[in-house]
Amino acid sequence: MSQRLLVTSALPYANGSIHLGHLVEYIQTDVYVRFRRACGDHVTYVCAADSHGTPIELNAAKAGMTPKAFVEKYRAEQHEDFGRFGVEFSTYYTTDSPENARWAYRIYDALKAKGLIYKRSIEQLYCETDRRFLPDRFVKGTCPKCGAKDQYGDVCEVCGTTYDPRDLIDPRCAICGTRPVVRSSDHAYVDLKKAEGVIRGWVEAEGHLEPAVREQVKGWLADLQDWCITRDAPYFGFPVKDPDFPGKFLYVWVDAPIGYLSSAEHYFTAEAPEGERLTAAEFERRYLAEGADARLEHFIGKDILRFHAVFWPAMLWAAGLKRPDRMPVHGHLTVNGEKMSKTRGSFITGRTYLDSGLDPELLRYFYAANLGPSVQDLDLALDEFRNRVNADLANNVANLASRVAALVPRAGAPLAETPEPALVEVTRAALAQARVAYGALEYREVVRVANQVADRCNKRLQEAKPWEDPASAASRALLYSCGKALRGVATILWPVMPRFCDGLATAFGQERPARWDEGFDPFAGGPVTVAAKPPQIARLDPKQVEKLIVVPPEAKAPAPKVAKAASPAETATKATAKPAPPPPPGVIQYDDFAKVELRVAVVRAAERVQGADKLLKLTVEAGDPEPRTVVAGIAQAYPDPAALVGKRIVVVANLAPRPLRGITSQGMLLAAGEPPNLSVVTVADSIAPGTRVK
Repeated sequence: MSQRLLVTSALPYANGSIHLGHLVEYIQTDVYVRFRRACGDHVTYVCAADSHGTPIELNAAKAGMTPKAFVEKYRAEQHEDFGRFGVEFSTYYTTDSPENARWAYRIYDALKAKGLIYKRSIEQLYCETDRRFLPDRFVKGTCPKCGAKDQYGDVCEVCGTTYDPRDLIDPRCAICGTRPVVRSSDHAYVDLKKAEGVIRGWVEAEGHLEPAVREQVKGWLADLQDWCITRDAPYFGFPVKDPDFPGKFLYVWVDAPIGYLSSAEHYFTAEAPEGERLTAAEFERRYLAEGADARLEHFIGKDILRFHAVFWPAMLWAAGLKRPDRMPVHGHLTVNGEKMSKTRGSFITGRTYLDSGLDPELLRYFYAANLGPSVQDLDLALDEFRNRVNADLANNVANLASRVAALVPRAGAPLAETPEPALVEVTRAALAQARVAYGALEYREVVRVANQVADRCNKRLQEAKPWEDPASAASRALLYSCGKALRGVATILWPVMPRFCDGLATAFGQERPARWDEGFDPFAGGPVTVAAKPPQIARLDPKQVEKLIVVPPEAKAPAPKVAKAASPAETATKATAKPAPPPPPGVIQYDDFAKVELRVAVVRAAERVQGADKLLKLTVEAGDPEPRTVVAGIAQAYPDPAALVGKRIVVVANLAPRPLRGITSQGMLLAAGEPPNLSVVTVADSIAPGTRVK
């Protein structure tokens, strides 16, 4: 039975361009939305530009624009960039809207009616030069715990300590650089302890949060802090209409999540197709009321978890609205194992990626191949990105499609044969596994099973060699099976790569199913033919991927250090110091180990070396432009060499080529044990060939 869902992603701040870190969340959400729609569910996916706050007010002034014009500039740019990465919202609205103002005032009034709002006078840092109270992020100074310099006024990015901005050592205004003073001001606070039972009930209910996330939030609830929801002028936001707080504005984090509700209302009342339009009251009754059967799911990043898992349930409860049915939380994006950095050129915007000429669907695929339901950070290691695309897509799925397309006409298309049972079984199993995995947000498993199907088909082609007699009954049956299996692969991967997968299914005279029901069978339906050229994915080379790293001109290399003259004491110390003892025999230095390049490789073929009882010749893909040959002394451990085909092994990739029995071996594999009881070291199927082993 189909469901109604209202799905949201966190609202990006309308203060700059979309970068690849943003895209982790929006691609994750879009993939989920496409899957649920493919299953027949009615999904509304809303988002908006987060349009209020001090940074927007200040940056708009610097740009010589009004805040509204500044917000609209970035809102339009962000929406366009999302679309180019295949992220399709039902609406992409703004929090600076009449609907959001109405909802924000309603929820404020509801919090006050519940007795949750009270007045507190607080001391804040005030810049006498700029004549304004300074938000946490507009104060910089030295961390009071670790001594790191140039840290923001809320959290140290070096040691992770959170603190009050007044605790900073040598604080300064981030706008003008002068030292701020302390002043007091009255603000509206929410007494969250009065809503603790409601918040805790939502947090602890099964299905709302992943277990690890739930435990983190419960830690905050053990020391629940009240929440300041107003800010002083000047401020770009909604003015508070409460006479108890004259001249104050609602804090941006009050109206930002409310933007989910107002954007959805705007869509249903103003943008939905005519037959799906609702009045505001109908929308609220169907999607937001307590007991409404429509699901509400918020996709967010771990950095905004407290706002969503502690404050937001209290706000919704006060207004008599349902709380989210699920809140998936993802980690951050790193690039080559490090935090994104503008000075290193790894702060990659969506437009930088697009300008490099790389297909946006390749990024969607790489993210999916590394995404699960946990908050683990995702690393865009550029070598692994290239290797994953080359191994999974270029060498496996797209290569299979090209091989089948070349042979089907020679076999006498159209083909309508009895398929090979083994390929039917692996394809149907993959479809069933992928449906479950998508629902659990375990996209890594989706990618794995899709590649398993393509890999099995490629192996059958290698074994059966249908090009030798394509018109034979066996060849026709195999090619028919592979063509239908590709329809299954296209169905599985469509939420991740919709354009590629539509082309893949169409190429063989088929279409994806209008609905991906549990009983969908890709082997049903019409014959296999070649109606169009299958979509191709060219192998990426390092230079293409390196275009993503653009170091700005101002990020110049630091000046070389000038060695200072040693003092007499230092000279004397060096003269009398004993040299470090040599390492024990057999112990190597780190630099020696660092010279060894270990890589994951997938075995594509394995055979005995004639005249050598102990040697096998393996053909492996290790992320290179062409497969490489490895000769290994493991024949006694693997009497059937075919048992190695498809395994992901570890090879020494930078070993000098060596001739063995007339064959040039281009590497060495890792195995454990003593001959003949050897076992080749293997890794998980989810790891792409060419990935470095560290």
